Amino acid sequence: MVFRSRRHRAAVFVATVAALALVSAGCGDDDEGETGATGGETGAAGAVDVTVQEFAVIPASASAPAGDVTFNVTNEGPDDTHEFVVFATDLAPDALPTNEDGTVDEEGEGIEAVDEIEDIEVGDTQSLTVDLAAGNYVLICNIYEEDEQESHYQEGMRVAFTVE
Repeated sequence: MVFRSRRHRAAVFVATVAALALVSAGCGDDDEGETGATGGETGAAGAVDVTVQEFAVIPASASAPAGDVTFNVTNEGPDDTHEFVVFATDLAPDALPTNEDGTVDEEGEGIEAVDEIEDIEVGDTQSLTVDLAAGNYVLICNIYEEDEQESHYQEGMRVAFTVE
């Protein structure tokens, strides 16, 4: 029952964020760096703020220019430790190859693990700078909680990201 309650809260949160993103996109101007996907902007050239939380990965921008990209990842919890993994792939965010427990097989077909930040505690911000070529990427949390038999990836902690 607790599992369904968390899933329900996560679904309501994702729906709320999506609605706010649409409103923000409609109210934004045409400043360079802004995306219609989230209404956010990249900060310094190639810097992208990312929020991870139960159960979503929310970049401030859906894209960045090719070259060095710095992801500033903040875990807003409220309860779980998360991680941040960058994959190069043309697969949809929900179609990555998985293991039996629902985690992404980081050496699976059709994906290339670029880099990651492990164990971001609630309230912490960590940065990861990677040299990304133009292409399609997926950003995920790939933690599996044994005690709750819960894959954060399967719970929705995944999002597409484009490098131009």
